[in-house]
Amino acid sequence: MHLAGPSLLPQVLGYLTRRPTVLEHHGYQATCPNGLLIHQPERSICPGHFLQRRPLQCLKCQTAEMSLWNSIIHMVLMVPRYLLARSASANISITNHVLRRQGLPKSKTIYYGIEDRLSFEPRGSLDDCGEVCFAFVGRFVPEKGIPVFLKSVSLLKKAGLHFAVKLVGDGPQRPEIEKILQTEAIADRVTITGFLKGDELSRAMENVSAVVMPSVWEETAGLAAIEQMMRGRPVIASEIGGLAEVVGTAGLLSPAGDAVAFAERMKMVIQNPKLIETLGKTARTRALELFQRDRMIEDHAEVYRQLVQQ
Repeated sequence: MHLAGPSLLPQVLGYLTRRPTVLEHHGYQATCPNGLLIHQPERSICPGHFLQRRPLQCLKCQTAEMSLWNSIIHMVLMVPRYLLARSASANISITNHVLRRQGLPKSKTIYYGIEDRLSFEPRGSLDDCGEVCFAFVGRFVPEKGIPVFLKSVSLLKKAGLHFAVKLVGDGPQRPEIEKILQTEAIADRVTITGFLKGDELSRAMENVSAVVMPSVWEETAGLAAIEQMMRGRPVIASEIGGLAEVVGTAGLLSPAGDAVAFAERMKMVIQNPKLIETLGKTARTRALELFQRDRMIEDHAEVYRQLVQQ
């Protein structure tokens, strides 16, 4: 059995039937009740209260998002979920960061792999308006740090720099984001495209110079970063969690939540457009080395071979 996450019922079935079970962790659900390692209501990075046996802290976090009764049920179910994850035949983490954070036995890191559909051509440095264009791609949710990015945009505009921004996506934080565009007077620089996929997404990204990922939570990997790196596009990202591990030295990293520092990374690209091509080439080289689909498939197959031989 191969489970893409610690869903309780499949874990129980695997245990009862004595089937070798491979558990793949795309989040922190096996060791954190909310699966994000974000402590509510202050939205701080959780030090790992569940693993440190601090159930009252976990309960406090849960009751910020649901009723006390539902929180208690959720906490009770966490215990078998965690214990069954510890008894899995193999635990696969999508980054070394996730492996270390969860500390589960029989763990191995297998990076995401994606298909390379492009013949690489260096990215252009300017969009149709003659300006460097930055894009965020993803859901509009607090953990993605979009307000931090928009504060950076505001700082750069006040400094008199010329550039454009695309927010590609949608989500519950959109009203707050639209309000920020007005209060910071940056609506003339920022375009919200809404949720796009397929050809529409490809067209929207054609003239994007660099992708930004200003996350304020410990991203487990950052699939969006991998996808853009494979396309030879520079990434400016928060130096946090698995995201920093994925980007490595192939992009520009900034302390999470620091709008001033993030603006400085953007400023480097605006003032030196040649970085778009050089960082793009470096990003694609790293993606081809670490994130190819065939490598991911073979790494999974090797885990299965080892289990069969036991």
